[in-house]
Amino acid sequence: MKHKPKFYEKHFKRLQDLILASVALVLLSPVLLIVSILVRCKLGSPIIFKQKRPGLDGKIFTLYKFRTMTDQRDCQGNLLSDEERLTSFGKFLRSTSLDELPELINIIEGTLSICGPRPLLVSYLPLYNEHQKRRHEVKPGLTGYAQVHGRNSISWEEKFDLDVYYVDHVTFLGDWKIMLDTLFKVFKREGISSDTSVTMEEFKGSPSPEARIYD
Repeated sequence: MKHKPKFYEKHFKRLQDLILASVALVLLSPVLLIVSILVRCKLGSPIIFKQKRPGLDGKIFTLYKFRTMTDQRDCQGNLLSDEERLTSFGKFLRSTSLDELPELINIIEGTLSICGPRPLLVSYLPLYNEHQKRRHEVKPGLTGYAQVHGRNSISWEEKFDLDVYYVDHVTFLGDWKIMLDTLFKVFKREGISSDTSVTMEEFKGSPSPEARIYD
């Protein structure tokens, strides 16, 4: 059954996002400046990594992040693997989630929420089954239910199940719990990588027709 926004989503969630993101942007402006300078010195230009991602109802928007990889290429001009281009500084940005700070602009713009399923690659859209497509029934988030329950250390199917669980259980208290849990996870630097990849393996579709559904 398609998600139907309740009172919190209709009348308060967007205002809460706008206020919290604006305050965070002001308070963290010195951090943003320092990280910008370090990225420019260590990784070069552009400082901001921009990529098209699907948002609410699959509508495409531009996501902003600090770059964490170099542009190193092989002798044929092809980009090297993520593992080879991700520097120790880039790993630090990811493990501390500092690379995500420019997404505060996305939240202020309204293309992103603080809490929601993470926006993934546009190329994944045709690979989702009907259950997994439901993750786009709400606005994507800077953090989400899946991020505080495993992040990149769990399988794609588990992650999507958690995303859909969030879609069906969006609440004010639930969002605040996710935000507080996110701060704890960032502090402990948990779930940054999968067991077999420095980031997360490419999603190639689920091995079964339907993903497992959580109660």
